[in-house]
Amino acid sequence: MIVLLAQNPDKVFSNEELFSTIWGIESLGDVRTVMVHISNIRKKIEENPRNPVFIQTVKGVGYRFIGT
Repeated sequence: MIVLLAQNPDKVFSNEELFSTIWGIESLGDVRTVMVHISNIRKKIEENPRNPVFIQTVKGVGYRFIGT
């Protein structure tokens, strides 16, 4: 997931788009899997996961990776 986001800096991905791209199936409405993975990635790469710099949430849309 981090590779997909980092290869497409500043592009906003919806939860459903991330789920289907990574796992290759439709999400059936359960986007918590994506949310859990994003949370785990943030814990590993962010200095302060509660105030992320690299992976930002776009409210009501999804997530994006902020390129440097």
